[in-house]
Amino acid sequence: MKTFDTYCFHLIVGTQTLYGPAVIEQVRSHAATIAAFFNEHPRMPATVLPEVVTSPEEIAAAFRKANADPACAGIITWMHTFSPSKMWIRGFAENTKPLLHLHTQFNRDIPWSSIDMDFMNLNQSAHGDREHGFMQTRMGLARKVVVGFWQDEEVVSRIAAWMRAAVAYADGMVSRVVRLGDNMREVAVTEGNKVSAQMTFGWQVNGYGIAEIAQRYRYVSPSEIEEVLQQYLERYELPAAVRNNPTQLNRVREQAALEIALRRFLADTGAGAFTTTFEDLAGLPQLPGLAVQNLMADGYGFGAEGDWKTAALVRAMKTMARDMAGGTSFMEDYTYHLEAGNELVLGAHMLEICPSIAAEKPRIEVHPLSIGGKDDPARLVFDARPGRAVAATIIDLGDAFRLIVNEVEAVPLPHAMPRLPVARALWKPLPSFRDALELWILAGGAHHSGYSYAVTTEMLEDYARIAGIESVFIGNAAETALLRHELEHKLRR
Repeated sequence: MKTFDTYCFHLIVGTQTLYGPAVIEQVRSHAATIAAFFNEHPRMPATVLPEVVTSPEEIAAAFRKANADPACAGIITWMHTFSPSKMWIRGFAENTKPLLHLHTQFNRDIPWSSIDMDFMNLNQSAHGDREHGFMQTRMGLARKVVVGFWQDEEVVSRIAAWMRAAVAYADGMVSRVVRLGDNMREVAVTEGNKVSAQMTFGWQVNGYGIAEIAQRYRYVSPSEIEEVLQQYLERYELPAAVRNNPTQLNRVREQAALEIALRRFLADTGAGAFTTTFEDLAGLPQLPGLAVQNLMADGYGFGAEGDWKTAALVRAMKTMARDMAGGTSFMEDYTYHLEAGNELVLGAHMLEICPSIAAEKPRIEVHPLSIGGKDDPARLVFDARPGRAVAATIIDLGDAFRLIVNEVEAVPLPHAMPRLPVARALWKPLPSFRDALELWILAGGAHHSGYSYAVTTEMLEDYARIAGIESVFIGNAAETALLRHELEHKLRR
């Protein structure tokens, strides 16, 4: 079974009637072979459905079929032969799905001793795809271009990355973001235009009072609490200091009841992401901490202090990373280590970091929280794993959205932090602390982010292109990537 078994991608393969029915049948056979290879490949997360088109009418019909299919998350095009691209104008003009242009050919090698004009007529991607690319550029169409032999692992990997981004975008069209309370008072970066966000990303962002959770919390039964508590015991370490302390164990049970209430509310509203704020907790015994962490571990997006943009981005990144190793979490840049030559960022939050990024089995602990005025909340305490990761944020510039991504290298904590009982991540920003932070600040990057070891810069680049927003990538970027961004930026002018 594919990772995204409710989504598919349409592979539209171009040719024309000029070459006769025998060539068209060969094209159909080759298209089916390529689709079968993709569908059997373990890295491809969704099914590919092939179709061969030979005329403007067939092309327009293929695009209309893909656009009308709610399961279709995107369209891949490839010109097997020469396919005059004026034929494609109507299809492109009507298209609403993400596009990927695959520039490949069925045969890997030139058959040096036997090549003839029949072979040349059949295998014309070298100039058929250039004609195709010209028309897309002429029409100002944003798309991903993948070049190489269709069986190469790099080609498969790049298509798979785009598929994950496209499914994340499709998920945003149907998954709501619910705000429990407003954003933290006086904070600028968590504000934003929710109408523009829905037009751009599909996110339907709705506000609800915390009473929605408080009411459901009151009706959670003891047996339901014990069931969730058992799940906690299976997933996480419960130290004896908590297990044998009735007051602290009750705090854990309160988090289990909060999780049940939140989970029911999210199901009732069809939400895939949510926010909370410690400034609006009326009717709740404590700020949801362990409850939020466990929900994030199950794929929900989250943003603290009412940060709905980060909640939606975390949901998108969770979707991109489904079935991949590494983990994805809400994150906040908290403080710096400014030792010369070893500058580091300490990422954490009061409670709500996802255990999917933990280096070892997280511990459930109960400690006071200096803000919120409620019971001491239970939370998961752990250190994040070392390794390459990305931190990403979406900001609202008033007339446009911008995705900012920093590639980072997470490192082990060099010392224990016994008086900081929260989940922690420590990383080196790339390419350097000075350059990364200077660019992040200049770009307007927020203090909240989606943090992931599984999601790649390429997936986020694809997601920004699909959404039609500006993107800024900070890391060890190649000049090719810079040129590509500049060329794509010209499409939107």
